[in-house]
Amino acid sequence: MNCGLIIPTLNAGSQFRTLLEQLAAQTLPTRKLIVDSESTDGTARLAKSFGVEVLTIPRRTFNHGATRQLALEHLLKSARLDVIIFMTQDVLLKGESLAALVKIFGADESVGLSYGRQLPHANATEEAKFLRAFNYPPESQLRSFDDRKLFGIKTAFASNSFAAYRVEALQSVGGFPSHVPLSEDMYVAAKMLLRGLKIYYAAEAEVCHSHNYTAAQEFRRYVQIGKFHAQEPWIRETFGSAEGAGKKFVVMKLVALAKKNPLDCFGAIFRDAAKFFGYRIGRLKG
Repeated sequence: MNCGLIIPTLNAGSQFRTLLEQLAAQTLPTRKLIVDSESTDGTARLAKSFGVEVLTIPRRTFNHGATRQLALEHLLKSARLDVIIFMTQDVLLKGESLAALVKIFGADESVGLSYGRQLPHANATEEAKFLRAFNYPPESQLRSFDDRKLFGIKTAFASNSFAAYRVEALQSVGGFPSHVPLSEDMYVAAKMLLRGLKIYYAAEAEVCHSHNYTAAQEFRRYVQIGKFHAQEPWIRETFGSAEGAGKKFVVMKLVALAKKNPLDCFGAIFRDAAKFFGYRIGRLKG
């Protein structure tokens, strides 16, 4: 199985060296590429020193879907790839996570997408830790289109922070879209499910990845998520509303935070309000 790996980068910072060292230690052979948006901190130079290919694009042209598609097409011009792995620059690997992520493709030809388990970084807040535990449980899961009756919109959940795609399956749904503001991973996952392909959550493929977002950052993110759902209403119509899953998450999170430190609930409520209003505004703008 021929594998490629793509990481979009922009001023990746000092932690990026650790990720490059971890990638070099993985036993799964991969052709590695970073697509860099004109970093000014030496990100591209550092990647080259580890033997990683670099594709530089103008910063203003970055698009979550189109940039990943551009990078994939760049690799396919000179290599035959069966599987393509996508990561973000702020991920850290745990063990042989690349091999664990792609193992399912050799075992089940119906799987089009596999994504791994994300654990919180050492500096994660309790709220960030809960989000990771909620979205990335310790048990692996294979989902098909029929599972929408059980999981709703979570059926099409996936994360390009650490995911792998069967190249043939990705091409069969038209690749990554360029017209959506983000959530290109959910878009492709939903398209694959509609085609009868399956999504695999590989809990055994672990990475560290989390964010301690402020309320302002959450607001901006959820404006974009709201726009995405407004532009792609077929996802909600097919799999269910995002608001239903969001309410369940908020209630469970507040209960969990209250048990550890009730004061954390106040900040969480403020950030959840920012998410709600951001999402609604995004829906209206979309």
